[in-house]
Amino acid sequence: MTDRSPLSAVSPLDGRYARYTEPLVPYASEQALIRARVQVEVEYLIALADLDATPLEIDPDQRDHLRALYEEFDEGDAEIVKALETQGWEDYSATNHDVKAVEYFVREHLPDGLDAAQWIHFGLTSEDVNNLAHRLLVKPAVEDVLVPALRDVRDALAEMARDHRDVPMLARTHGQPATPTTFGKEMAVYAARLGKALGRIERAADGLSGKLAGASGTYAAHDAAYPDVDWPAFSESFVTGLGLDHTELATQVNPCDDLEALFDALRGANNVLLDLDLDVWLYVSDRYLGQEATAGETGSSTMPHKVNPIDFENSEGNLSKANSDLVFLGDYVTTSRLQRDLSDSTVKRNVGAALAHCLVGYRKCERGLEKVVPNEQVMREDLESTPEIVGEAVQTILRREGHTDAYERVKELTRGRRVTIEDFRDLFAELDVSEDVREELTALTPAGYVGVGDELVDELDG
Repeated sequence: MTDRSPLSAVSPLDGRYARYTEPLVPYASEQALIRARVQVEVEYLIALADLDATPLEIDPDQRDHLRALYEEFDEGDAEIVKALETQGWEDYSATNHDVKAVEYFVREHLPDGLDAAQWIHFGLTSEDVNNLAHRLLVKPAVEDVLVPALRDVRDALAEMARDHRDVPMLARTHGQPATPTTFGKEMAVYAARLGKALGRIERAADGLSGKLAGASGTYAAHDAAYPDVDWPAFSESFVTGLGLDHTELATQVNPCDDLEALFDALRGANNVLLDLDLDVWLYVSDRYLGQEATAGETGSSTMPHKVNPIDFENSEGNLSKANSDLVFLGDYVTTSRLQRDLSDSTVKRNVGAALAHCLVGYRKCERGLEKVVPNEQVMREDLESTPEIVGEAVQTILRREGHTDAYERVKELTRGRRVTIEDFRDLFAELDVSEDVREELTALTPAGYVGVGDELVDELDG
């Protein structure tokens, strides 16, 4: 194994962004995958010993010894397994097979007095080990790393929504001035969307499903050796004991629909944040949001004044890359030629990279949110300079009063024209309405025309 500086890394995930992706190393690295395979082989060996049909017996001390193989698995152990695969180790020639190397590793580390070499990997195909190992890594990677990172973003949005719930802001539909909103309500929308996306991710991660059914999914080798054992029941007990759901029907390959569902759920959350990244970028461009400058930081190599929204741009790029990978992975891992082909093996090794791009995107978005502050003065000035937006309220109130031409009159006054609040008041003076209604119309202001936007923030949970 080569120890390279991050400056020599082929991927920015292990180079430039290594400080962000470090939490995923226990789940996305080659060493992590090898350790998970050792875990599956060890627990399977112990499960075989618990069958009445087999003569295998493993006492409590021996079980502790075996479990220590994966619980205390370190880089030196990983190097031994890798040597067994690629160059040979001690009396073993190179296997050129990653799972066979794990089998030999366990064999060479059996506790004294346990004659169990023939029972390691008994009746299994490599995919029985690999599909379980991958899920034993993906599940905590999502639940313990990605979900908390996403929840941090969601909480930051919720806090921003509550802090600025009543700050009026010009809205834009089709890029044009539209009915005002509040900045807090807009952030609440994203917080609510992200909360729902989080729930979907958690359900998908909780539903990951493992398979242990032999070379063609028929338990043929197991049944040939011990036909009186209920091997499907054994498989279900073993897989659920690892904290996974059980896949009852499979070929040699676990169909991977569960992984596809998880990837799609992650992509849904990423799309929410991509939408947020774009909107916040535009708010910064319109000066609705100011950015806190970081001491010593350079915004532009030629324009000293600039404070660029780089965190949101970085988040956008990483989440777009993650989504591209997640779509590819979801499409690829759910197909296989007949009962098995090996093309998915190299593809699944890239799952960690997709999760890492997600994590970088989440952390960059969170960092960007920490640095932006609503510029209330700019927002109010923009509202005051766009009085035509109260036209909707005017025509709606007139409709209430029975004016069938209300829409047309306001349209004639405002469409495609720059108007002032005085133009509206001239219109109000001509209207055949009661004085109470005239006063109601005259009291309309762009900044006050936000409906119950501030109250909607209370719809947020937590």
